[in-house]
Formats: sequence, C-alpha cells, structure tokens
Amino acid sequence: MVDALDTQTKALAVLNDDLRRRIFLFVRRQDHSVSREEIARELGISRKLAAFHLDKLSDNELLDHHFARPEGRSGPGAGRPAKRYRPSGRVIEISVPQRRYELAGRLLLQGIQAQTQDSARDEAHRAAMLEGRRLGAQARRDKGLRPPGPERTLSIAEEVLGECGFEPLRTSPDELILRNCPFQALARLDPDVICNMNLQLIKGLLEGLRSTSAQACLQQDPDHCCVRLRTRTRG
Repeated sequence: MVDALDTQTKALAVLNDDLRRRIFLFVRRQDHSVSREEIARELGISRKLAAFHLDKLSDNELLDHHFARPEGRSGPGAGRPAKRYRPSGRVIEISVPQRRYELAGRLLLQGIQAQTQDSARDEAHRAAMLEGRRLGAQARRDKGLRPPGPERTLSIAEEVLGECGFEPLRTSPDELILRNCPFQALARLDPDVICNMNLQLIKGLLEGLRSTSAQACLQQDPDHCCVRLRTRTRG
C-alpha cells in the first residue's frame, strides 16, 4: 500500500505545475498524437520548453510517446521521424485510507455472472438506464432546455459524460467518442455487462434530455469506451 501511495503521489506532484498540467490535459483532449511543435503553438511557448514538460510527463508514464513523420509525408525528403505524444493508460487515484471500490465492483460483477438467468444483468442495465435519464433530466432542468437539436445534444452529452469520467472527444461535428471507460478494469472481466451498462446509461441520458436527434451505439474499440454518440442526420 505504501509503495502504491508513493507512486501515485509522485505522479500527482508531476502535475502540480500549472503549465505541465495544461499540456497534459491538451494532449488528452486530442484524437491524434501530438508533436512538440503543436504544443508550442497551442500554448504559446518555446519548443524547448514544450519538450521539457512533455518528456517529464512521459518519464512518469502519464503520456506515451513514439516516433513518426508528419501525416502525409513519407519517403526521401520527408525528414526524420519526430517524437509524438499521446495519453497513456495510467490511472491516478489516491484515497487515504485506501478505498477498494474496484474490488467491490469485481465482487458484484461475479455475483451477476453467477446468476443462471439474465435477471441480475437486466436489472443492472435497467438501473443504468434510469440513472442516465436522471442525469439527462437534471441537465435539461438546469439549462432550461426544450428538446435540444443535434449540436446541442452532443454538447450537453459531452459536458455530462465528462463529469462522469468518460473523457468525451468530438471527432467530427456529428460524432462524439469516449476516450476513457471509468469502469475499464471491470469491462475487461465482463465486457457484455459493462459495455451494455454504459450503452444504457447514455441512452437514458438522451431520453432524459428528450433528444431525438442523436443516438448511442456500440462500436468496439480497444483504445476508447465502446459507446459512441452520433446525430441522426448522419448518413
């Protein structure tokens, strides 16, 4: 426990620097790996300073890095591959005394798996749907909304799901993906239960918003949550 706490607090200390934290959050919001030059332009700093902070984040496993040429450039004259950075899979979480909610989740999931019928699984998905409706209705009341159109629906979903830990990412005007699954450890044990729980939560959110202009669907992706939101105007 002490070793784990020490490791986590060191990672948090790395993020204590305001500029480094802004760099870290910027990288997490992108749908592609970023270069030092991109960071320097975005934050108005020198390439050298951007490199220093990016490498600090990478050294502490908060970012991953690889080498690649700029998109669209290959062959002779394209230059040497440059260092590029992307979010790592590391999770930072500290509680003192230690709380083992993941353990409780695993035990509850084992209880669901042990059921010979689908009743427990169905009830878990039903509970997720009800919670999604509650979140959507709350957001609608807070913002004084009528049923929102497609753009507004995705914007509100982005805000609400971000607060739930999904790290939403707009890849296009009509699609929202979820970079992170807050229940990733459990999803590895039983993706059918957890992925469909996520799906029902987000379907419920859309119902709570009274939105008919967007839909949630499953699309397996090892790097993101399996649920995506798309506007219904999509072809």
